[in-house]
Amino acid sequence: MTKKQSAVPNFKRSRAAAISSQTKIPSWVWLAGGIALAVLVVIGLFYLGNQTAGVVQGDIDGVLIFPDPGRGHRDGDLPYTTDVPVGGLHNPEWQNCGIYDQPVRTENAIHSLEHGAVWIAYQPDLPADQVETLRALVREEQAGSQERWVLLTPKPDLQDPIVATAWRVQLRLDNASDPRLAQFVRQYQKGPYYPEPGANCTFGGIGQPLS
Repeated sequence: MTKKQSAVPNFKRSRAAAISSQTKIPSWVWLAGGIALAVLVVIGLFYLGNQTAGVVQGDIDGVLIFPDPGRGHRDGDLPYTTDVPVGGLHNPEWQNCGIYDQPVRTENAIHSLEHGAVWIAYQPDLPADQVETLRALVREEQAGSQERWVLLTPKPDLQDPIVATAWRVQLRLDNASDPRLAQFVRQYQKGPYYPEPGANCTFGGIGQPLS
């Protein structure tokens, strides 16, 4: 009787061991999974690194110079991947440069950059005194000239309070009084990268600026 009773637990232990050995994940599966994960990490790091490939610092602190974005004319809404592009496809009509109190279409503003303009975009809730500082800067740049090369507009989807952009070049700022903004405007309006020398931004496009 004792032998029969002891045989039952032994049978159960043997069966449990067999089930355990069947469900145990082989070591090669763990190894393969680890290798696959490592490959994914490397690919991810490579991809993230290439997101900024070709972008260099300008000689003004904070200025970024981007690779040639290409260009071309296309009607309709275009699928830009950033709040303020530094070039690329754009509308056939440019935005006449000057001071605006309403947003303009990005597609038209990019065409103005192609002509050599600097686009200063600011968040619509920027304090009124800062907006006036921006306008004063634009008026100063326009003083004594029949030509306009600065476009100033609010922009609803802006990620930073102020973004100054020329073709291939950009500077993001928190305050309108930052002296780098005037430096940027003077260096990059009709600067070294815009692809259409001889084009204008004062008339012939769309929009009627305040001044």
